[in-house]
Order: sequence, then C-alpha cells, then structure tokens
Amino acid sequence: MEYFSINQIAPVLKLDTLQIKRMAERGDIPARRVGGDWRFTRTEILEWLEAKVSSTSETELHELEQTIERLANRDVENLPVSALLKLEGVQVPLKSRSQKGVIHEMVEIAAETNLLWDPDGMEEAVLEREAMCPTALENGVALLHPRRPMVDMLGDPLIVFGRTFAGVPFSSNGMLTDVFFLICSVNDTQHLRTLARLSRILTVPDFLPKLRELTDTRDILELFSDTEATLK
Repeated sequence: MEYFSINQIAPVLKLDTLQIKRMAERGDIPARRVGGDWRFTRTEILEWLEAKVSSTSETELHELEQTIERLANRDVENLPVSALLKLEGVQVPLKSRSQKGVIHEMVEIAAETNLLWDPDGMEEAVLEREAMCPTALENGVALLHPRRPMVDMLGDPLIVFGRTFAGVPFSSNGMLTDVFFLICSVNDTQHLRTLARLSRILTVPDFLPKLRELTDTRDILELFSDTEATLK
C-alpha cells in the first residue's frame, strides 16, 4: 500500500500542512497514524474526493480534475468521456419503470457491447452501491457505478447512457430520475477522472435540456463530443 505524508499530500490537494493535520485529527479526511505521523493512501483519498463530485460547481470540478491528475499513476490512460460512450451503449428510451429494472437494463446494454463479461456481478455491485448511497442527483441524473472498479469483469472501460421518457423514483425522497449513466472503470483513478469529467459536462449550460430532446444515438454521441471539446 502506498502512503503519503502530510508534506507529500499537501501540494496535491493544494492545502497547507496545518490544515490537513487538523482535518485528519477531526476525521474530515481519511488518514491513519503510522509511527506517530499521519499517513494517507491514494485509494482512500480518491474515494474521499469522489464524495465531493456531486456537490461541486463547474469551477470546483475543474480544480478536482487537476487534483486527480496530481494523484494519478502516469501509466493510467486518461480517456475522454466521448471515447467511452459506444453506439451500442446508448438506449433511448429505456423501457424500465423501477430502480432495479433500470439498473438491470443498463447492465444488459453494457453486456451487449462485449466489454462487460459478468453482467450479474456488475448488477449486484451497482445495487449494493445504490443501497449504501444513492447516486441520483437533483438534476434528474443518476451516475450508476459499483463502489470499486470491477476490473475482472471488463475488457475495457465504458459508459452506458440511457434515458426514460418519464421519471423513475430512484431515491428514498421520491425524487424522479430520467437520465442514467453506468460508469464501468478498471481502476480507481480512471473512475474518478471519468466521474469528474462527466459531472463537468452535465454542468454546461443547456447541455441537459438538449440531451433530453435527442433520441438518435449518433446525435447523442455528437452532443457529448462537441460539449466535451469546449472544456479546458
């Protein structure tokens, strides 16, 4: 397991060492004592950053992407969202009208790309993640994914996109969701990169209204590609 000291993690997170020490003491950042000093692991810091994705602005998401790059293993390819979306991985409309039905349908679509080898295992992992913490956002979007990348189930990383014509109850508060993404990654860094970049795309003005108007798969993929190209 790779450990970072406070002096090593401070420039990565763009925080001063005293601030990080206080956060560790309060339990505000994942850390552990090793030989009397605070130590931080890459995996735990990436999971901590993931929790920030759904509640940040476009500017903060951009800064988060830069933080991820400072944490990234250099041998992990940085793939754009538009490269992870496939023609056969898009379905509009989805037929399902329940949370479990949508998850099952999204996983089946992923399996049809021939990149997901164990749809039953992926479905179980996504359901477990939703039971732990729903991924539905206030904008009617759900970013489905397992808690940890399922490397043994995937040939390559991919994103599946689906949309229902009517909202589906997808969380305990009764909020309706109609836009769904299934994020399938092969490592923690790639997962967080994808999640942050996709979240940035969703914050682009007029993107979601345009997405909700489209039914043709090629038009949908073109919208993603054109929108992502505007991001710095």
